[in-house]
Amino acid sequence: MTTRYAAQGIESEFEPGSRGRVLKNLIGVRSVREMQRAESVALLAATNRMIDVTTGTHRFAAADVCKMHKQWLGSIYGWAGAYRSVKITKGNFMFAAAEQVPRLMGAFERGPLRDYTPCRFDAADEQAQALAIVHAELILIHPFREGNGRVARLLATLMGLQADLPPLDFSEIAGQQRRNYIAAIHAAVGRDYTPMKEIFRSVIARTLRANRGNR
Repeated sequence: MTTRYAAQGIESEFEPGSRGRVLKNLIGVRSVREMQRAESVALLAATNRMIDVTTGTHRFAAADVCKMHKQWLGSIYGWAGAYRSVKITKGNFMFAAAEQVPRLMGAFERGPLRDYTPCRFDAADEQAQALAIVHAELILIHPFREGNGRVARLLATLMGLQADLPPLDFSEIAGQQRRNYIAAIHAAVGRDYTPMKEIFRSVIARTLRANRGNR
């Protein structure tokens, strides 16, 4: 789909005929809208598969994150499931250098993933803390060329299910809340997870309200 990042390297190639708006892909899609639709359909299918196979006692590893990405985008991009080899920036913000991604994902596995999964916390405050730290650290690494935010949300959803939460509703992260979310990511650079924790407290509360209303 249309890149939201400035990137350099072979993964920056675009699909011929897409006017530089759609990344080179396996299905020959040149339209942004068509690619968005293909990615959304594939994400829903991958989410359902991951929900089916993830247990409440599973401790996630870096390989699981790669598997999620592969399950989702493997039929669309040749590099799905593999760590990126390109430098990625958004505005003035630069994500982790590509050559550091394997090391950082190893540390992510030994740190936040080991500390907070399986996510069996009962209190909403502990749930929000666990989800915030894992989510923020994965986003800061940005291990893949595309789809990092959606993979991070999928991981959060699976962690939430381990904590007996319904599938998380991220729909409110738009407008001002989207700006708050970006600010929370920036705060996490300095290990300040409080803003991201507040984001997840709100997500959990909204999810529970919606779930009660659907009963």
